[in-house]
Amino acid sequence: MRSTFRVLFFLKRDKQKANGNVPIFCRITINKKETRFGIKKDINPAIWNVKAGRAIGRTDEAVEVNTLIDKIRTSLFNVYNEILLSDVDVTAEKVKNHFLGSTIKDHNLLAQFKRHNEDVKKLIGISKSKATYQKCEVTRKHLTNFIKEEYNLSDISFKEINHQFIIDFEVYLLSTCKCNPNTTAKFIQFLKRMVIIAKNNGWITTNPFANYKIRTKKVDRGYLTQHEIYTIMEKKFSTERLEKVRDIFIFSCFTGLAYIDVKNLRKSNISTSFDDRLWIMGKREKTGVNFNIPLLDIPKNILDKYEDTLPDDKVLPVLSNQKMNGYLKEIGSICGITKDLTFHLARHTFATLTLTKGVSIESVSKMLGHTNIKTTQIYARIIDEKVSQDMALFADKLEAKENNDNQLAV
Repeated sequence: MRSTFRVLFFLKRDKQKANGNVPIFCRITINKKETRFGIKKDINPAIWNVKAGRAIGRTDEAVEVNTLIDKIRTSLFNVYNEILLSDVDVTAEKVKNHFLGSTIKDHNLLAQFKRHNEDVKKLIGISKSKATYQKCEVTRKHLTNFIKEEYNLSDISFKEINHQFIIDFEVYLLSTCKCNPNTTAKFIQFLKRMVIIAKNNGWITTNPFANYKIRTKKVDRGYLTQHEIYTIMEKKFSTERLEKVRDIFIFSCFTGLAYIDVKNLRKSNISTSFDDRLWIMGKREKTGVNFNIPLLDIPKNILDKYEDTLPDDKVLPVLSNQKMNGYLKEIGSICGITKDLTFHLARHTFATLTLTKGVSIESVSKMLGHTNIKTTQIYARIIDEKVSQDMALFADKLEAKENNDNQLAV
């Protein structure tokens, strides 16, 4: 439904000047809501027609005033129609701001998002990771394309973001961008962060996320069984590249380190700890949280294999993440493993394997560099083997108690 748009010029008589002239103001009304501004022109009230909102007569003053009024009226209608074409709700305030050129860009979503991301970039290595910055940038680009496609705008005011905007962006991510539900939820969370910034700064008074719930789906993250791990370990590969990728992947299966943390690993990260054993000690690239991992024999042997063969004190010949994942799929095919082998699968495998073998979830969480147990529970799936072991132990305890009670009865 087209909104009702009215433009009226009137005199601000309470601002009369010393020469008797009165300033002319313009009032814009859209759907019974109005705003006003001065046109920086005054006139003798004796030649002003209140009903027509124009000057009377053919004097130079009257002609000059009426010409200016006509130009302003035409410009305001052009601005109104331009905004209307964008399918964004038109308000009197928005028409005025566009006409006066007073739209504050820093209070627009994409402008603020860009500024936010620039701040995140400056904090890489201090309190933010490169991965976080990249996710922020991808979100901004998706929003840029969405706003252009859906609204035909280069940016949008925070005041224009409502519940429907969020729903439409969600649908855009799932359909046009073909993002999975959890990736979509992550992008929506970044948008929510921008809205919270706007709310905290007083740029908006209501929260469009008030009745919107960001939903994520539980995902079976997958893992390798101990048998599958040893199948890959014992396989003889015909090419050196596959052998190297296999070694690094197995190293991660027994340390739980993410790709970027393995790539950043240096000799200085390997040191003897309080128990006179070698430990891997460092800080996660993604979160900045410290990790401390005892070095088992299998990953230690892999480190020994490549000792003093790499520059810059590197300990492993890590390729790009894309190449590693590509070669891991080749390794999976050669080893007859149907699971989708990715480098991050090694981290899931470590978490599941350690829990299965009885390592406490608190210890696993600390080694993975998690800030809370809930995150570890997502990564580390308790498999049926562990459940079976626990119940067998429980059954033994019940049987022992029953035998004990029988002996006492005798």
